[in-house]
Amino acid sequence: MRVAVLGVGLIGGSIGLAARRRLEADVSGYDPDPGTRESALELGAIDRAASSVEDALDGAELAFCAAPVSALPVLAREALAESGPDVVVSDVGSTKRELIARLPDDGHERFIGGHPLAGAESAGVANARADLFEGARWYLTPTERSSGVLYDRLQRALADLGARPQAIDAEAHDRLMATVSHLPHVIANVLVRQAATAAEEESERLPEVGPSFRDTTRVAGANPAIWGDIFASNRDAVAREVEAASERLREAAAVIRSGDASRVAAWHGAARDDRRRLLEADLAGGELHQLRIAVENRPGTVAEIALALGRAGVNIEDMALYPAPDMRTGAVSLWVAGGARAERAAEIVRALGHSVSLSE
Repeated sequence: MRVAVLGVGLIGGSIGLAARRRLEADVSGYDPDPGTRESALELGAIDRAASSVEDALDGAELAFCAAPVSALPVLAREALAESGPDVVVSDVGSTKRELIARLPDDGHERFIGGHPLAGAESAGVANARADLFEGARWYLTPTERSSGVLYDRLQRALADLGARPQAIDAEAHDRLMATVSHLPHVIANVLVRQAATAAEEESERLPEVGPSFRDTTRVAGANPAIWGDIFASNRDAVAREVEAASERLREAAAVIRSGDASRVAAWHGAARDDRRRLLEADLAGGELHQLRIAVENRPGTVAEIALALGRAGVNIEDMALYPAPDMRTGAVSLWVAGGARAERAAEIVRALGHSVSLSE
C-alpha cells in the first residue's frame, strides 16, 4: 500500500511510522514547513519527503490530511483535486460538521472524515510514535454518498494500525466531542484562572497544589492556536455543554451548601458510579461473531449499515466486501464482539431491509 500523509507533525508522523511498520506501506509526506519534512524523513516517519500535495499523492491509495482544523477544508479539497478516482482521502481533525459541509459536491464519495482519539502533550514530529494509535478509538464519519469499497479500505487500514475504527454521524461526533473532549479543556482553563485569581487575592501564599489539581488542569492552555480553531469550529455544541455544566455546578453548590452529609455523599458516590459505567462500556468485548449481509451495490449502503450500528453502540471489529460478478449485488461480512451485540446488530441490519445470516 502507498500512503500519503499531508502534514507530518505528531499525528501525521505517527501515522507514517505506524503505516511503515504495521502495513509495510510506502509513505510519502508533505508539510508546508521544509524543516518538518526533513525531520520526518530523518526520523523514519516517511519514506519520501514530497515537495507538494500533488507530489505526495502520486501513486497513493490512501491519504491522510493532518493539519489544524481551520486548514483542513482547503487541504481536503486540494487532496481530492490532486488524487485519482480510486484514492480514499481522510483527515484527523477533532470536528467534522463544518469540514464535510465545505467539501466539493464530487468529493463526498471519496472523502471519509476521521478522528483518532490519541495524542500527546508534546506536539511535533519529534514526538511521533508508531504505537500512538494502539487500542485507540478512531471515529469515521461516512455519509450516504461514501463509497463502500473505499470505506472498507480505510477502516481495514486503521484496524491494521492497531486502532479501533467506528462509524459515527458527523453531527453526533461533534456533540460527543464537545462533551468528552472539548469541555474538559474549558473546565481546566476556568479552574486555573480561578486558582490564579485566588492566589492574587489571598494575603498569604496558597499551599502547594495537590495531585487532583494537577490532574484536572493538565490540559489547561494546551496549544492555543489548535484549540482556538477547535472551539471556533464547534462553538455551538461546546457553548451548550458549558451552559449545561454550569447548571450542574449550581446544583452541586446547592447540595454542598445544604450541609447534609448523607446527601453530599450520595451525590459524590453517584459520580463514581457514573465514571465506572462510562469506562467499562468501552472495554466490553467477547467472542467475535460474523454477520453475512446481502446488499445491493449502491453508494452509501456500507455507510448506512456502519452508522446504524454505531448509533446503537455496536462496534464493527472487522469487515470484508464480496461484490458479485455482475457488480450489481454483493455481500458484506461484519465481525462483532459478543453474542448479544451480534444479535442486536443482525436486528438492526434486517430493519434496514437487508438479509442477514449470523455465525461464530
